[in-house]
Amino acid sequence: MHKPKRILVVKLSDIGDVLTATPALRALRQSFPEARLDALVPPNSAPVLADSPLVDSCLVFDKFRYDRPLDALQPSALADALRLGLTLHRRRYDCLIILHHLTTRWGALKFAALALASGARTRLGLDNGRGWFLTHRARDRGFGARHEVEYWLDVAALIGARTDDPSLEVTISAEDCAFAEAILPPIPYPLVAIHPGSGGYSLARRWDAEGFARVADALVERYGARIVLVGTPADGVSKVASLMRSEAVNLEGRTNLRQLAAVLRRCDLFIGADSGVMHLACAVGTSVVAIFGPSNHRAWGPWTPDRRRAVVVRADLPCSPCSYVGFSVGRREGCQARTCMKMVTPETVLEAATRLLGG
Repeated sequence: MHKPKRILVVKLSDIGDVLTATPALRALRQSFPEARLDALVPPNSAPVLADSPLVDSCLVFDKFRYDRPLDALQPSALADALRLGLTLHRRRYDCLIILHHLTTRWGALKFAALALASGARTRLGLDNGRGWFLTHRARDRGFGARHEVEYWLDVAALIGARTDDPSLEVTISAEDCAFAEAILPPIPYPLVAIHPGSGGYSLARRWDAEGFARVADALVERYGARIVLVGTPADGVSKVASLMRSEAVNLEGRTNLRQLAAVLRRCDLFIGADSGVMHLACAVGTSVVAIFGPSNHRAWGPWTPDRRRAVVVRADLPCSPCSYVGFSVGRREGCQARTCMKMVTPETVLEAATRLLGG
């Protein structure tokens, strides 16, 4: 196979999913250093790759407008899709890499249209039987059969791209570090970041705010820890703060993504549910306690080079996970009872935190 000269990587997903693609981007960059390497991502995920040495540029496209066929047929949506196709064709990519599962027929049709419109002669991706438009295919064994990071490395390997460093990556500037230093002055005690949200995709992944508060207070009492609450107003940060007996550094709505990354890098431990912020903590090398319920921990669990620095806490129920299992979307919002999340106790989370804090 010829070496590609112009590569486009398609990852039209949320922040955490784009982070899971960074090892594959590194493999491509290291294997083809002279090639132009661009990424196509949604606007909200573009900061993950801002100023990153892994890509030459980011193209942004709001793919969420096309999640339902009727919405995609609106005149403005059709016009934007046509403009994207023309832009990709003019850029003359010779290699297009799709880092997505082709879970639904509608999704596969959209990616087929994008791939063919690009004009790229080499088209790589996962195949579960719907990848007829791909020229090179990695076998999709279903959600959780391999971690998402491993799947995307498999796809990159189809053209010989490999790396010895499979860690997640986000670029942090000197200004971001200065922000974190100013807002988190040095202390001789552990800094523990807590993120009670789960992103906008599914509220079913959220754990109880009272549970986070109890764990935070216990860490303060046991270690003299300083608790750093992170997230947006929609994440329930202020509710956790109001339930705590001890004082916390409340950064609700006060950071952008890269400032948040710098804050998390300063912390000794991160505690939170399945979310993009959890993956961001992994990317900066912070130890992680990740609380999982309906979502698939085998597919999206914390990815760290040293697996000892991450612990997944979950209730081992036969019905969990129920979202993105096998080749199906499953229950995106979990079940009404949310039993798997309710069965995770503060004591279990505290035990995992204690293990990672070394005591």
